[in-house]
Amino acid sequence: MKSSTESGISRRDAIQSVLGVTAMTTMVLPQSSYASNPGHFQDYSTVKITKLETILIKPRWIFLKIHTDVGVTGLGEPLLEGRALTIQTAIKEIEPYLIGKDPRHIIHHWQAIYRHAFYRGGPILTSALSGIDHALWDIKGKLLNVPVYELFGGPTRDRVRIYGRAANAEEMKQRKKEGYTVIKTGVAKKTPANIIENPAFIKYASENFASLRQAGGPEMDIAIDFHGAISPQTAKVLIKELEQYQPMFIEEPCQAQNVDIMADIARGTHIPIAAGERIFTKWGFRELLEKRAVSIVQPDLCHAGGITEGRIIAGMAEAYYVPIAPHNPMGPISLAVGLHLAASVPNFLVQEQVTLGEGYLKNPFKLEKDGSVLIPRGPGLGVELDEDKLADKIGHDWKNPESYNPFDGSVVDW
Repeated sequence: MKSSTESGISRRDAIQSVLGVTAMTTMVLPQSSYASNPGHFQDYSTVKITKLETILIKPRWIFLKIHTDVGVTGLGEPLLEGRALTIQTAIKEIEPYLIGKDPRHIIHHWQAIYRHAFYRGGPILTSALSGIDHALWDIKGKLLNVPVYELFGGPTRDRVRIYGRAANAEEMKQRKKEGYTVIKTGVAKKTPANIIENPAFIKYASENFASLRQAGGPEMDIAIDFHGAISPQTAKVLIKELEQYQPMFIEEPCQAQNVDIMADIARGTHIPIAAGERIFTKWGFRELLEKRAVSIVQPDLCHAGGITEGRIIAGMAEAYYVPIAPHNPMGPISLAVGLHLAASVPNFLVQEQVTLGEGYLKNPFKLEKDGSVLIPRGPGLGVELDEDKLADKIGHDWKNPESYNPFDGSVVDW
């Protein structure tokens, strides 16, 4: 093989040739680094946010629309259960910052909204921020005409396993018939749990779970949510009794903010411990992971910081060999957000949902025979609201349950 010198081409000539090609390539790039999409507008460099619109949607949700001056609208779901009006107000306070801004600068806006608040974090700010983050990613995907997960390197899977709910054996049989392969249930109880519970309480809860296991069979994955409403003193006893039925995971065996106690519970059982719906941002999840309090993380993408923060949390969890199972008792926009996260990370386990979008979306999601939902294929989040069907669902005054001990009237967790 001839050298460059022997062939009459010097090293300097070769470098200049490459630089010349590079310069020519640079010269033909559009003024904006973003590709033009004439289907929406001609000049991609001037898109601006014009309005933030929130809508209360039955049964207890908020839908957010972020409007732009090019006709592209982004959808988000910024909810804090039982505090819908509070979140609406928070978004209204954030709106002046976003008006006139470029919606594509998502990470910059996330940082500005979060850090300029001075009092950082917490459920109100991060829930409002989460919904805004959803909508901004939706806008960006629509402008580029690609699904959001394509912006993160393309899909890691083509379908997402979802779970349904069952409280008793009959409901389990129905969910199984519908095609679910994962079910979540709660702790069966006649009255709210006391701090120290007796054998009758443990027996009742355990036998109910046993009936679910029998109805679902050994192939059904069945998780159980303690909802932070069982005290650590009782949680350890109940978990030990449930171990024989091999739950898929125990969710919030105690209040999730009680990280040291949760870590202690986790060390005492071989059943996976899951938590995260009431934890916010990467900083909250850092402690859960560092203290080995959980072996499954459950960020709620409507509370924890949106897609932006959800992917960071998933990456942190991956470093600890921990899977992610996003929490979602919310609406179909929230489900779409979870599907895009699931499609963009390697350590996904299962997705919670309460609606596939029937009566809310023009094209609702569909439960496949294998218990999964196919990832969205449309641009952005890939969902479009059915405004006609939403007409009778506008407005709600949903409030959190108020639970009291029937013996002495003291406040108990719900």
